[in-house]
Amino acid sequence: MYPRLGPGQMWELVTEKIIALGGQIQLGVQVLGLDMDETDESRVHTVRMTNNKGQEEFISADYVISSMPIKDLILGINPKPDIKTREIANGLIYRDFITVGLLIKKFKGEAQLKDNWIYIQERDVKIGRLQIFNNWSPDLVENKENIWLGLEYFCQENDELWNLTEKEFFDFAVSEMVKLDLIELADVIDGTVLKVPKTYPAYFGSYDQFDSIITYLNEIKNLFPIGRNGMHRYNNQDHSMLTGMMAAENIIAGITDKTEMWKINTEMEYHEEK
Repeated sequence: MYPRLGPGQMWELVTEKIIALGGQIQLGVQVLGLDMDETDESRVHTVRMTNNKGQEEFISADYVISSMPIKDLILGINPKPDIKTREIANGLIYRDFITVGLLIKKFKGEAQLKDNWIYIQERDVKIGRLQIFNNWSPDLVENKENIWLGLEYFCQENDELWNLTEKEFFDFAVSEMVKLDLIELADVIDGTVLKVPKTYPAYFGSYDQFDSIITYLNEIKNLFPIGRNGMHRYNNQDHSMLTGMMAAENIIAGITDKTEMWKINTEMEYHEEK
């Protein structure tokens, strides 16, 4: 059931359907903030953004569905929320993420890893998790004789790991795989480094006051926060998509109450164990 060329295939299809229905997809833009309606501050009127040419644009909004980090969302609303709401938003904490795509000829010796991913517990390396993309779908690797790995690092933006250059980090990550006795340096073919800020919302910092943020956002009738960062909730991908589906259903039905959306994935059982 895994998409043959990875989960990005789903979003490529969604993009095609949106365009076919007359919608627009704009890449390379940055949302600067939201302007509330001057006559009704319970509704967003305009989205402020910088387009992919670096020019500032203003887009009128009937509805806004936001998956951006809540810290950035709250601090970009105009007029500004009350100081307590801004302080809570500014105190939200995130873990950042660096992943290295590593193409190798083979594992060292007789090693054959059949898992999709493996959490690395050794204390003398920084890598937190290893993905073997061949095991998700063999079509993710052009040459079936090679192995395509994902080396995952959890860090903080601007810490020692984050500030390494791409080459420095790639060389460091490869050295850790050699140290773990999983590969030989001579078997490395190619690779790439991706840095993703605010990947994981954390349940510390000001999170114990997060109910105040929910109350504030619920009062904005046409704003629907969704997804992991949009709701500052450590959801898996399925729950993140479900929040988007429910937002769409609410908009179609004219429902502005988001209570049920905030209940998604709040049950205590750990879903991946099933």
